[in-house]
Amino acid sequence: MTPPLNPPYSPDQPLPYPLEPDRDDMLSMLRSVEDTVVDFVEGLPKAPSIGPELADPLRADLLAPPAEEPKAFAGLLDQWRQAAAHAVETAGPSYLAYIPGGGVFTAALAELLAQSFNRYTGVSALAQGPVAIEHGVLRWLCDVFGLPGGASGLVTTGGSLATLSALVAARHDRLGEEFADGTLYVTEHTHRCVAKAARIAGFRDDQLRTVAITPERRMDLDDAARLIGADRAAGRRPFAVVGTAGTTDTGAVDDLVALTGLARREELWFHVDGAYGGFFQLTDRGRDRLAGIEAADSIVLDPHKGLFLPYGTGVVLVRAESTLRAPFASRGQYLQDLCDDEQLPDYADLGPELTRDYRGLRLWLPLHLHGVAAFRQALAEKLDLAVEAYDALSADERIQVAWRPDLTVVVFSLRDGDEAAHQEWLRRINASGRIFISSTRVDGRYVLRLCVLCHRTHADRIREAVEIIRRTVP
Repeated sequence: MTPPLNPPYSPDQPLPYPLEPDRDDMLSMLRSVEDTVVDFVEGLPKAPSIGPELADPLRADLLAPPAEEPKAFAGLLDQWRQAAAHAVETAGPSYLAYIPGGGVFTAALAELLAQSFNRYTGVSALAQGPVAIEHGVLRWLCDVFGLPGGASGLVTTGGSLATLSALVAARHDRLGEEFADGTLYVTEHTHRCVAKAARIAGFRDDQLRTVAITPERRMDLDDAARLIGADRAAGRRPFAVVGTAGTTDTGAVDDLVALTGLARREELWFHVDGAYGGFFQLTDRGRDRLAGIEAADSIVLDPHKGLFLPYGTGVVLVRAESTLRAPFASRGQYLQDLCDDEQLPDYADLGPELTRDYRGLRLWLPLHLHGVAAFRQALAEKLDLAVEAYDALSADERIQVAWRPDLTVVVFSLRDGDEAAHQEWLRRINASGRIFISSTRVDGRYVLRLCVLCHRTHADRIREAVEIIRRTVP
């Protein structure tokens, strides 16, 4: 249907909701949003872990295109509340599936400020203050991970774009313009975003080499050395190896110290996927388990996991900023009037995005407001809770728990039961409405897993989760 050419309101009949609302209208809408958000957060401990199925009438309502005529803000806000309820409750303490990311409230305040002020931070000359805030957080992260002077990074939309940026930097640094014979080394438990990034970066599937794993689900260094040697003998050019600081399947951490030695001997780019587990570096136990990460050429982190920030927040750190700048930097003639700030980076030159939303404030405000110790304590608590779940499940003779968790993923299965029994068990657990967990496959076997990482998940919910898991054993 072709929309009408003339607006439904004449100039002397103003729109009920102008694009530039007045002060009273802005305050009214903000207060409505405030009440909605506070009610939501307060209700999370009792909220069901899975929302209802989306009924056809509501589905049709949500799929409807915008109308020419304005609608009341209160009605649209209520429509959002209904839509948000038809989902898995990823923000609350019940979410123990995949890798949780709770979304701290104060990051939402930062996002409101960032989006309202709407600063362009791709070029530092246009937003020196906001870029300085973001760059300060990135410099702190480089220090946290023991990277040398000259290290830098970029805040991205998540681990996928961060991984793509790192692989393009590695490709450019180690292979140059011709990379059809380059080979990259991963394991079966390396996150799928690596293969996806490699494909986008121009690599064929056969250039991604899968290294065997040890019984502890870590990369087998002997097999990696064997594959690298065979590829060199065949005329290929090995250029990078990917270590994982916490796999999604089992939470295993590769031997990063040994991988450092391998990478240096073979002159490979050493990339560490710390999207899930990297921020445990803030804790004493995590730092011990991630030993060797300081030698990485690039590190990917997901603050929307380990710092509990909203989804859509990733970070790539590089040992030398020049390696990130080399494949991405460019300057159009239309920017000739801008002067470079030698102390601040142009983020448009460090990644694939030219236009980017300002993500720095959602890191800076919570970190400065709560203090780093608050995040360190929360992460230490999650490590404790995973051990508690492991010990409790191991004590049940009907349940097999194969590996003591490196971080906060606990993988378990029935001692006796086929795949159908495990699927029924998972269905019963999640049907409780109190927790939501997920499954994976290890050595071809269907297993269940829970991951503790939401800042709102505490001992009471983990003990309840263990009780539900035991009670629902088929």
